[in-house]
Amino acid sequence: MLPHTSLFPPAPPLAHGLLEVGDGHRLYFERCGNPDGLPVLFLHGGPGSGCNARQRQLFDPARFHVVLFDQRGCGRSTPRGDCHANTTRELVEDIERLRLHLGIERWLVFGGSWGAALAVAWCSAHPQACLGAILRGSFLTGQADLDWFFGPEGAGAVCAEAWSALCAAVPEAAEGRALAALCAALGGTDARAAAHAAQAWAAWEDAVSAPAQPPPPPPTRDAQALAALIDKYRVQAHYLAHHCFLDEDGVLEAARRMAGIPTALVHGRLDLVCRARNALRLHEALPGSRLRLVDGAGHSPFEPPMARALIEALEHFAIHGDFSHWAGD
Repeated sequence: MLPHTSLFPPAPPLAHGLLEVGDGHRLYFERCGNPDGLPVLFLHGGPGSGCNARQRQLFDPARFHVVLFDQRGCGRSTPRGDCHANTTRELVEDIERLRLHLGIERWLVFGGSWGAALAVAWCSAHPQACLGAILRGSFLTGQADLDWFFGPEGAGAVCAEAWSALCAAVPEAAEGRALAALCAALGGTDARAAAHAAQAWAAWEDAVSAPAQPPPPPPTRDAQALAALIDKYRVQAHYLAHHCFLDEDGVLEAARRMAGIPTALVHGRLDLVCRARNALRLHEALPGSRLRLVDGAGHSPFEPPMARALIEALEHFAIHGDFSHWAGD
C-alpha cells in the first residue's frame, strides 16, 4: 500500500472493448486492477471529457476491480462529438447495459464533477445494484452553477486576468452571454469559429481549475488534437445548454431517493469550478451521507490533499462496506 501522498503506480487495463448501446453509439470501456476485487464504476466529468490512464491511479490495483468508460460522444466512444440521442437518460441506461454486459451484480460508484451528478442519477434509478457512492467536486447542473462559472460576478471576479482573456476571445462574455455564444459557435457549421470557441473555453476552464497558477501560454495543437477538443466542448455545450437534462432540483430530488445508499461527499474548499455549496446542498438532501471538505484542495482529483481524501474514502469503504465511521466534517 502506498502512502496517501501518492497515487498508485500506472498500470495497463486488464481488458478493454466497445459496447453497442443503440442509436449508432458504441461505448469504449476498460477493466482495471484485480478482477476479484471490489467492483467500482468510475464516471468521468465534463460533460464531454473521457477517461484517462491517470484516473486509474486513484485505485489500489490489488483491492479494486475498476470499470471506466467514455460516455456517449466522448473520448474513444464513437461517433465522437455526436449529440444525437445523447442525454442523461441514455447515459443512465448505458451504465446499466455495461453492468449487465460485464456480469457485475453490484458496484461502488465513483464520480467527480459532472460525473457526480450522473452518479446520483444512476444510483437513484438503480439502488439495488449500488453498493455505495463517492462523489467528488459535485456539479448540480443548474443555472446557479452556470452563472458562477461563466459569470463576471462569479469565477470571473476571482480569476480576473483569465476572465479578461475570455472576454477578449468571446466578447459576449462581458455581457453575461458567454455560454450562449460558445454553444452557438460549437453547434454551428463554421469550423474556424468552433475551433476558436473550443480553445477559449479550454483556456478559461484551465484557469478556473488552477486559479493559483498564472495563465499558461496557449498550447499548440495539431489538427487531430484540435478536432478532439472541438468534439469535447460540442458535447459539453449540448449538455450545459439543457442543464444536463437534470437541473439542480432534479439532482437534489434524485439524491433524496438515495436514502440508505452509503455515500461520501468529498469537495475541495478552494474549488472554483464547482463551489462547496454544492456539496453542502447534496449533504442536506442525501440522508445519511458523510461530507468532507478538503483543506488546500480545488477541483482536481490529483491535488495531493484531494487524492489523499479520495483514496482514504475508497479504502475505508473496502474495509467497512459503508462510511458510517469515515471522518467527515
